[in-house]
Amino acid sequence: MSNFKIHTVESAPAESKAILEGAQKQNGFIPGLYGVLAESPNTLKAYTQLHGLFADSSFNAEELTVVWQTINVEHECHYCVPAHTAIAHSMTVDSALTEALRNSEAMPNAKLQALHDFTLSMVRNRGDVSDEEMKAFFDAGYTQQQVLEIILGLSQKVISNYVNRVAKTPVDPMFQPFAWSKN
Repeated sequence: MSNFKIHTVESAPAESKAILEGAQKQNGFIPGLYGVLAESPNTLKAYTQLHGLFADSSFNAEELTVVWQTINVEHECHYCVPAHTAIAHSMTVDSALTEALRNSEAMPNAKLQALHDFTLSMVRNRGDVSDEEMKAFFDAGYTQQQVLEIILGLSQKVISNYVNRVAKTPVDPMFQPFAWSKN
């Protein structure tokens, strides 16, 4: 049982209010994750900044989805998998890709498979990837910059995945159609 408060704009610490108000304006609601994070204004700020920086990285919408969902599924985040499924739909990512990621199936092409495999190795091995894995990633057309950007995305996802696990954040109603659990 979680005792973590899910803040509203009214109940949040003063330093969190502006971010919650911005989320409300942008989304029409305050995501439960943001409501939980609001208890720690610095953590909320870090998460939102990391999200913005990773979303603005060199990865396209499909690649962002691969990195996010690979990490979410590996961390078994009951909240982020459905949330990022909805986000992928809003970014017009092919639903076949999102379903493959949700179900730990093969990616639709070799380049996305290389991204998935490398990201998964980064997570499982805590960054200690082999020379062979690094070569396969580069041979697929990715760069050193993108190795570092995966670490950026992983930093974002560690915050959200761990917070949602520890707080048992309820899945927001608009994400519930995409509910997920590890098979």
